Amino acid sequence: MGVISRRQPEPELRTSDGQQSDRYKWIALSNTTLSITMATIDGSIVIIAMPAIFRGIHLSPLAPGNITYVLWMIMGYLLVQAVLVVTLGRLGDMFGRVKIYNLGFVVFTLASIALSLDPFTGGHAALWLILWRVVQAFGGAMLMANSAAILTDAFPARQRGMALGINQIAGISGQFIGLLLGGLLAAWDWRAVFWVNVPIGVWGTIWAYRSLREISTTTRKARIDWAGNVLFAVGATSLLAAITYGIQPYGGHTTGWTSPLVLTGLIGGAAVLIIFGIVETKIADPMFQMSLFKIRAFAAGNAASLMSSMARGGLQFMLVIWLAGIWLPLHGYDYTVTPLWAGIYMLPLTAGFLIAGPISGYLSDRFGARPFATAGLLVAACGFTGLMLLPINFPYPVFASIIFVNGLGSGLFASPNTSSIMSSVPAEHRGAASGMRSVFMNSGMSLSIGFFFSLMIAGLAATLSKTLSAGLRAQGVAASAAAHVASLPPVSTLFSALLGYNPIRSMLAPTGALARLPARNAAILTGKQFFPNLISGPFHHGLVIVFSAAIAMSVLGALISFMRGKQFYYADPAAPPVEDAVRPAPAGQPSPIAD
Repeated sequence: MGVISRRQPEPELRTSDGQQSDRYKWIALSNTTLSITMATIDGSIVIIAMPAIFRGIHLSPLAPGNITYVLWMIMGYLLVQAVLVVTLGRLGDMFGRVKIYNLGFVVFTLASIALSLDPFTGGHAALWLILWRVVQAFGGAMLMANSAAILTDAFPARQRGMALGINQIAGISGQFIGLLLGGLLAAWDWRAVFWVNVPIGVWGTIWAYRSLREISTTTRKARIDWAGNVLFAVGATSLLAAITYGIQPYGGHTTGWTSPLVLTGLIGGAAVLIIFGIVETKIADPMFQMSLFKIRAFAAGNAASLMSSMARGGLQFMLVIWLAGIWLPLHGYDYTVTPLWAGIYMLPLTAGFLIAGPISGYLSDRFGARPFATAGLLVAACGFTGLMLLPINFPYPVFASIIFVNGLGSGLFASPNTSSIMSSVPAEHRGAASGMRSVFMNSGMSLSIGFFFSLMIAGLAATLSKTLSAGLRAQGVAASAAAHVASLPPVSTLFSALLGYNPIRSMLAPTGALARLPARNAAILTGKQFFPNLISGPFHHGLVIVFSAAIAMSVLGALISFMRGKQFYYADPAAPPVEDAVRPAPAGQPSPIAD
C-alpha cells in the first residue's frame, strides 16, 4: 500500500506584513517545549525522590516483595507512553492534533493533583501512586504523540530541524533535570515532587487552549482501527511488562528471564506484535501506517532512534548507581544525600544535550540530517568507551568531560534525526508518524533499562556473593548472617545504592547481626568506605559489559543512520507553493530534496 497524501490548503496565518505566521510558530515551539519538558521530567523525577516517597507512605522499598512497587513506579510510566503514543498520534490525525494535545495537558495536570493527594499508607498508597502515574503517563503520551506533528505543521522545512531539535533536546534533558529536581523537592516534601507540575500544567493548559490552532487537516473521516489498537496494546504491554519482571529474581536465579510468566510475555507479546503488523497492512485506515516504512528516511531514522534509545536509556541508572553507591561515599558523602548529589554531578551530561541539540538542528536544516545524526552516534560511542575505561574511583574532571562528550553526541543525533523523520512523511500522517517515532524511542528506553540491569546483574552475580560473604565474615559477622546477605539477589544491592539507602545496614538489619557486633566493626561495615571498596571490582566488571553493549548499539545506529540517504522533504501534491517546497510528487510518491 503506497503512501497517500490528501491535504487541504493550509489556512492563512499571516497578516499583511507576514508577522502573525512567524509569531505563531514560536508560540507553538514554546508551548510544546514546555509540555515535553514537563512530561519527561516526570519520567525520572521519582527515581531520586523514591526514598522520601516511600518514607512518606510508610513503606520500605527494599523489603521482600516491595521491589515490584519500585519497578512499576519507574517502568509503568514509560510502558504506558510506549504503548499509547501511536494510538493518540493517529487520533490527532483524525480529530485534530491540537485537540488531543490540549486534552493531554488537562489529564496530566489532574493526575499530578491526584498523586499529591495520596490518602493511603503502605501498599495501598503505593498502588494509588502507580495507578495515577499511569493516568499521568496517558496525558504525557497525548502531549508527546502530537507535539512534533504540531511543530512540523507550524514551521517551514528550512527551520524544522532547529525547532524539532529544541523540542527534542528539551525532552531528553528533562530526563536528567528530573533527577536533580526530584532530589531538591523531596528534601522539602515528597508531595512537592507532584505539586510542581500543577502550576505549570494549569498555565500550559490555558496557554495552549488560547494560542494553538489546527493547521493541517485531512479531507476525509477515517475510522478508528479497533483491531490494531487492541493488538498493539496487548502485544506491547505483554512485552514491556515481561521485561520489567525479567529484572526481578525468580526462584534460585538472579533474574526472572527463565520464569514461565516472563517467557510467556516475551514470546506471546512478540507474536501478537507480528500479527498486528500483518493486520495493519490489510486495514483501510490503520493506526500504524506500515506504508511509511517504504520511505527510507523514515525507516532508517526510526531504526537509528531505537538503537540510540537502547544505548542511552539505562545510562542514567548506571551513572546514578556508580556515583551514589561508590564514588560519592568514597569522597565523604553520606548515603542519604548521594542520589541528589549524583544528579548534580551529572549536569555536564545535560549541558552536552542542551548545547548540541539546537546547533545540530540548525545546521542540519542547511546541510542535511545524515552527517550530524551519524556523527552524533559515533561521538556517543566514544563517550561510552571513555566511561568503560575509567577507573571506579575516577578524577571528576575526567568523568565530567566524558559524560559531556556523551551528551554532545546524543544531542547531535536527536535533533536532525527527529527532523528527518517528521519531514519525510505526508502532512495527513504526521500525528501517526510522531507517535511511531515516540514508540521506538520509549520502547528503546524500556528495553535499555531491562537490558542494562540484566547485564549488570549478570556481571555482579559472578563475583559479588563470594566477595560480600568474605568481607562480612572478616568483620565478625556470623557465617549464617553473612551467607544470608550474600544470597540476596544483586538487584537488591543495586536498588539500595540507587535509592540512597546504606546498603550494608539495609541488608544486615533483618538478621540483627549489627547489634551483636562490636561498635567499631559495626561502624566499619556501615561506613562510607566498606561497601564501595567491596563492590568496586564486581561493579566495574558489570560496567564493562553494559558499556560494551552501548558502544555496539551506538555504532550499529550510526551505520543505519548513514543509510538514510540525502536530506528528504515530503512534498504534498495539494500544498500551495512555498519557498521550501519542490515540484509536487506523483500520487502516492514522496519527493526528495537533496541538500
